Amino acid sequence: MKPKQLEVKPLTPPQIVKELDRYIISQNDAKRSVAIAIRNRWRREKVRSKIKANIMPANIILIGPTGVGKTEIARRMAGLVGAPFIKVEASKYTEVGYVGRDVESMVRDLMNISVNMVRSEKLELVKGKAESATEERLVDLLLPSSKKDNSSPSREKLKKMLKEGKLNKRQIELTIEMQAFPMMEVFSPLGFGDLDSSLHEMVSSMIPKQRKKRKVSVDEARQILLHQEVQKLVDMDDIVQDAKYRAENCGIIFLDEIDKIVGSSERVGPDVSRSGVQRDLLPIVEGSAVMTKYGIVNTEHILFFAAGAFTSSKPSDLIPELQGRFPIRVELKNLTKDNLRCILTEPENALVKQYKALFATEKVEIEFTDDALTEIAENASYVNDTAENIGARRLQTIMSTLLEDYLFELPVNSKKIIIDAEYVKKRLQNIVKDKDLTRYIL
Repeated sequence: MKPKQLEVKPLTPPQIVKELDRYIISQNDAKRSVAIAIRNRWRREKVRSKIKANIMPANIILIGPTGVGKTEIARRMAGLVGAPFIKVEASKYTEVGYVGRDVESMVRDLMNISVNMVRSEKLELVKGKAESATEERLVDLLLPSSKKDNSSPSREKLKKMLKEGKLNKRQIELTIEMQAFPMMEVFSPLGFGDLDSSLHEMVSSMIPKQRKKRKVSVDEARQILLHQEVQKLVDMDDIVQDAKYRAENCGIIFLDEIDKIVGSSERVGPDVSRSGVQRDLLPIVEGSAVMTKYGIVNTEHILFFAAGAFTSSKPSDLIPELQGRFPIRVELKNLTKDNLRCILTEPENALVKQYKALFATEKVEIEFTDDALTEIAENASYVNDTAENIGARRLQTIMSTLLEDYLFELPVNSKKIIIDAEYVKKRLQNIVKDKDLTRYIL
C-alpha cells in the first residue's frame, strides 16, 4: 500500500515571512530564502511527473554572529510546517571510530519524530471511538450483570452518571499489564537508544506480560483503559509506513554550529575529528540509506539548513564537497540599536511583554516609557560593540540586571511601577562603564 502524500501547510513565501515577522526582527534575506525552501517542499509534493524524483532540495547555510536570529528562525519555522523537523548541533557528533554520536543518529532522531507525529495524528482520529469503547468497559466493570443486556435501564443510568463525573472517585478493580523485565542497557552501531528500544520491543513480544490487579479510581481507570483502546485501533505498520514517507520526502534537519566542525586535519586533541565529521556528514546531505529501528531511511530529499557564526573561520573552509551541497548562503546582519529597540516590544514574545506578564502574576503593573526603551537599546548596543557581541541575547542580561531589585522584592505595596530613562541610567551607568563589571554582569 502506497503511503498517503503529506499535505504540508500550503503557506506562500510572503505568508511564511509574515509569520516569521511576528517573532523575528530584521533578517529579511534569511526569511525569504527559508520561505522559498519551505514552499518548494510543497511544490515538489504537487509534481506528478517522473521528474519529481530528480527535484533535489536546495540546502541553505545561514551565516551570522550569535543572537541575530538564526536559531529563532529555525525554531519558529518548525511550527509553520506540518513535516518532521529536528534541530541538532554539529559539535555533538564525532567521526566514526571516536566515542560519541555518529552523524547518522540525526536521521534516526528525525524518523523517531516522524513516527511520533504520525502516531499522534492517528490517535487523535480514533480518540472518539476509543472513548466510547472505554465507557462501555467502565460500565462492565461497575455493573458486571449488565454485560448481556446493553440496553438495560441500569446500564444507561450508569453511563449518564459516568459522563457527569459523579463516579470519578469510586474505586474499581482493574487488571493492568506490567513490564516483565527491566530495560537493558546495550551499545550498538545503531546507537544506544535505537538498539535499546528495538531489543526491548523484540524481547517483550516474546515474553508474556505480567498482569496485576489494582484498585484504582474510576477517573484513573478511564485513562488506563482509554490508552489500551486507542492502541487497539491503530496499526503500527501503517504508522511506520506513513512516517517513513514523511521523513524521506518532507523531513527538515537544522544543523546548528556547523562552523564548529571546521578544522585542520593537523590539529590534535578534541578537534582531531572535525574534518572527519564533515566527511561523514557529506553522504547524509548528499543522499544515502540510513538504518533505523523502523527500517532504512533514504536522505536524498531531506532538506538541510545549516547555521554558524563563522567568527574564526569561513564557509569556504568547509571541505569542497560539503560546500557544494549547500548552494544557498545567506548572511544575517548585526542588530542595530533600532533593531534592538524593536525586539524589546514588537515580537509576540517580546521581553517587555514577558516581564509585564510576570509582574501581573503578583498583581503589579509595570510600564516602560519610550525613552527608557531607547536607553535600554542604546546600552545593549554599546555593550555589544565594546564587549562580546551576543546580539539580542544582550537584552535579556540587561533586563535581568535592570529589574533585579523589583523581582526580588515582589510583591510590593505599589500596584504600578514605571521604568523611565532616569532609572535605567541610574541602574546601568556604573556597570556599563566598568569593563570588568560589564564582562561578568552584562
